[in-house]
Amino acid sequence: MTFRIHAEARTDQGRVRSNNEDSFCDRSADGLWAVADGMGGHENGEWASAEVAQAMAQVHLPAQFEDACQIIASALHRANARIWEEASDRGIQMGSTVVVLYLRERQFAVFWVGDSRAYLLRGGALHRLTRDHTQVQELIDRGLLSETAAEGHPMAHVLARAMGVEGSVEVDVITDEACVGDVFLLCSDGLTGPLDEAAIADLLASSHHGTAADRLVEQTLARGAPDNLTLVLVALDEATNLTLPQTGVAQ
Repeated sequence: MTFRIHAEARTDQGRVRSNNEDSFCDRSADGLWAVADGMGGHENGEWASAEVAQAMAQVHLPAQFEDACQIIASALHRANARIWEEASDRGIQMGSTVVVLYLRERQFAVFWVGDSRAYLLRGGALHRLTRDHTQVQELIDRGLLSETAAEGHPMAHVLARAMGVEGSVEVDVITDEACVGDVFLLCSDGLTGPLDEAAIADLLASSHHGTAADRLVEQTLARGAPDNLTLVLVALDEATNLTLPQTGVAQ
């Protein structure tokens, strides 16, 4: 890869929940990371999010960026179908959100369903790369609700789209070029609920990668952490080419 990659993953059940329905995938060697937030309660949510994370852990990634993106999207659609079939067989409703980051050379892609988010810190500014698939976000998009009024809205976490709640799902994706110094953050809404974006930006910008991941968890827990929280932090540094010294041994 063009970059030297530093990746950190953290997950915590939070202060209120008795179990953790979040899952994540960390394939740093392949440039693939994912966070999934299960829904359906206890074993059901855990099963659904684990199914999504496992799909990303097992997906084969071809050499071409565009081909790999198509295969990742197809794997997400298959995971959606498996969750839907399992839920139908059990006669229950369960599902999961997902956000995926794929990096190859200088290109990156972000895939998502639901309200787990991807952020990019570049040049000290935090950019949200994803748009929540929630009923409140749809009201904002239609001009029926302001961003300010949406903060703390009682329907804020009601999903308009999720993995496994219907037989098919629409997966959103964006692609762009990565730069040296970029820091990506994938996270479940258990982190973005207690922490606003200003706090997230400050923690990412002021701390080393591992320390930033720890501090994000610590600050979320300090603010009550009513939900499970999971994050994957991916920082890109310039690759270094080392020249080995000559030994002086004649050939």
